Amino acid sequence: MKHFLKFTLLACTLGLAACSSDSDDDSTADDGSGAMGGDAAAPGDIVAVAQAAGSFETLVAAVTAADLVETLQGPGPFTVFAPTDDAFAALPAGTVDDLLKPENKAQLTAVLTYHVVAGKVTAADVVKLSDAKTVQGANVEIATMDGKVMINDATVVTADVMAKNGVIHVIDKVLLPPQ
Repeated sequence: MKHFLKFTLLACTLGLAACSSDSDDDSTADDGSGAMGGDAAAPGDIVAVAQAAGSFETLVAAVTAADLVETLQGPGPFTVFAPTDDAFAALPAGTVDDLLKPENKAQLTAVLTYHVVAGKVTAADVVKLSDAKTVQGANVEIATMDGKVMINDATVVTADVMAKNGVIHVIDKVLLPPQ
């Protein structure tokens, strides 16, 4: 069960950017839902919402490499702390390439699932917490400093991006699970 939850969280995290583009919804009306992309009548799943944002290509590639796309497209609900492409680019040179190698799939899955919390935790909920258990199994620390919400040492730059199966909080750093 613990491994399934980790896999699920990782999939949610990586699936944000890995969603295929063959959506059944061709609508172009903006419902003002706040979903990244905002052009669908209702927000899609976490993967679709992340893909529409255009700033999670590395996350999508990682979710795909870890075989977590289907998990993040599942019913959830999930809370995903989603690092941007810039956050992945800030990692030491070669880190992402190493994580994407097939022989490092378990490590990649651990990193991705460390970005996912089971359930839907909105910004209003997050600010009341001091920590949260991730799908990976370890806790992330949560703090509010100078009006900013911190997840470990990452800053939430955009909160409450809604998806039909959960919520995404965009962060400016990649979270690495404790060893």
